[in-house]
Amino acid sequence: MADIRIIEDKCVGCKLCIPACPYDAIKVENKMAEILDNCTLCGACVPACKFDAIDLTKDEAEEKSDLSAYTGVWVFAEQRDGTLAGVALELLGEGRRLADELGEELSAVLMGENVEEAAKQMIAHGADNVYVVDHASLKHFNDESYADIFVQLIKKYKPEIVLLGATTFGRSLAPRISSRINTGLTADCTKLEIDPEKKILMQTRPAFGGNLMATIICPDHRPQMSTVRPKVMKALEPDFSRDGKIIAEDMSIPQNLSVKVVKVVSELGEMVNLTEADIIVSGGRGLGDPKNFALLQELAKLLDGAVGSSRAAVDAGWIPYSHQVGQTGKTVGPKVYFACGISGAVQHLAGMSSSDTIIAINKNPDAPIFKIATFGIVGDVLQVVPALISEFKAALATCSMSSEPNELAFAFSKDSTSFLVFSR
Repeated sequence: MADIRIIEDKCVGCKLCIPACPYDAIKVENKMAEILDNCTLCGACVPACKFDAIDLTKDEAEEKSDLSAYTGVWVFAEQRDGTLAGVALELLGEGRRLADELGEELSAVLMGENVEEAAKQMIAHGADNVYVVDHASLKHFNDESYADIFVQLIKKYKPEIVLLGATTFGRSLAPRISSRINTGLTADCTKLEIDPEKKILMQTRPAFGGNLMATIICPDHRPQMSTVRPKVMKALEPDFSRDGKIIAEDMSIPQNLSVKVVKVVSELGEMVNLTEADIIVSGGRGLGDPKNFALLQELAKLLDGAVGSSRAAVDAGWIPYSHQVGQTGKTVGPKVYFACGISGAVQHLAGMSSSDTIIAINKNPDAPIFKIATFGIVGDVLQVVPALISEFKAALATCSMSSEPNELAFAFSKDSTSFLVFSR
């Protein structure tokens, strides 16, 4: 059986092991180290001890535990102020399909404060069980405390599959969990399937800037963990007549956190969550001046969309990092993506290439963005965007006076400005 202990005859209380432990699971009292209950047996402290006073024994048989003990599909229920993120509902839809293929239950893990209504909503969207950890300290996301609690739940219930959204929260939380339970993690998945013979999860994600798709498996460790890009999976229609269990969990809440959320500040003008927006209007260095982002903000507001940006514009200080789309920013998959003055570097394409419709506006006809664009407009973005705004305003005015469905419709013109058809 795996175990860790302090060899008292060798320990001198030097405290070198304390900063080496990533989980604050060691303390020193009276010149003697002590291993705390939250130790994960990761072994990081062993080489840090210069006196060989830490004895770690790992049982290989235990590491390769009985995989049949793990069952069920879990989804992390990301929420803000009690409101579920769209990706949580999307994961429930995909998780329901996977669970049905395996003949197992679908469960959700919900952490926060006063989240009872969100738990009911998850049952309606397909969950069989919702494990709720409701505590005032969990009102705002903290990857340190959330990871600790999630690991406790995994060790208690042993799920076979764990899915998280590839959001800012999910990308921070998932690797902390996987490293602590010694399992694999596949990031930014766009497709999930069950191998019909081996019954293991096949996790497909873009690789090398989206130039190829890689399918990854985790055959020897459990749970199998994935983060999934928002807007890729489809949420189920809610059925509030569904029966399910809402289970209030009494977990050990971490107290001595290295990071504490002091205040949450919402960015002024950020009206739509970028990863959940159906329409995104993004700008790059081709705008020429940071003040020209006002044009994109006007177009986005008109279409109930969000404003995005290339890394170049963020690095130039034109717009905050929270708007950055790409490999080092947010991964998005809206119905419509406007790329305004963006050349199309491979890092940017990796974050938006899964968009349903891509409209590129650029003066350079050879810009790489045109290779993946659904519609391309070669022209000055400072002339094209105002023209789009004018036409959309006219169309919206016409729609507001019509009894027909609110659809924005434009015909292709023969000049340098082209328009498309899509519904709002």
